[in-house]
Amino acid sequence: MSSTTTTSAAGRMAALARAELTLLGRSKGVIVTAVFVPLVMPVTVRSTVKDMDLAGAGLNVGLAVLPAAIGFSLLFAVYAGLVGVFASRREELVLKRLRTGELRDAEILAGASLPAVLTGLVQSLVLVVACTAVLHVDAPKAPLLAVLGLLAGLVLCAALAALTASFSRSVESAQVTSLPLILASMAGSGMMVPLELFPDRVASVCELLPLSPVMTLIRGGWTGTLSAHETLGAVATALVWIVVAVFAVRRWFRWEPRR
Repeated sequence: MSSTTTTSAAGRMAALARAELTLLGRSKGVIVTAVFVPLVMPVTVRSTVKDMDLAGAGLNVGLAVLPAAIGFSLLFAVYAGLVGVFASRREELVLKRLRTGELRDAEILAGASLPAVLTGLVQSLVLVVACTAVLHVDAPKAPLLAVLGLLAGLVLCAALAALTASFSRSVESAQVTSLPLILASMAGSGMMVPLELFPDRVASVCELLPLSPVMTLIRGGWTGTLSAHETLGAVATALVWIVVAVFAVRRWFRWEPRR
């Protein structure tokens, strides 16, 4: 009985994901944001960090750009894309209709998230290959940390997207409500400037931002310089953000249009 239920749930989410993928392919704006922006942003980071004292922090241009590229994919392909998806499906009453069927709430959110999450995952892998080839980045010294950071980032961005959409009154306003997290993450989570280059007090504060532990784990996976204490701290911070985000979504996610 348990196996049948699991298969049925997986099938329902897969069907919803296929439908969402079809809709995603029809939206040119979403495709540009999700696919092309993350591929262009690393060029900006490279021009920004090449004049920084990266060697003093044990980094080089490749180790600064590669984690940032993955971070941009998480922000734009997953987070920003899903905020618009959730807001749009809610305003079109799609979410309300789905709740009247067999799909459970968690299945609806997970199924709707799958195309964006898979896009972010594939895009991250492509960016890793590209940065390795172009910037001569070595293989990660602690690959488990890099994988853990990427998976945590995918889950966290999907949950934060659902939460952000809850406070977006329309699809248009979703573009505005997603900006604070995007800007804060780009400036303070180690994407545009690695946290290793920040003053200690500033870095300590920035480490508490939602995507900071994700970036720390991904960059640490390549450098292999994270201590056990730093690793546990990053993992704990990421888990706390995921738990808080999931709890907030269960508490405040809106299934019907905001009036």
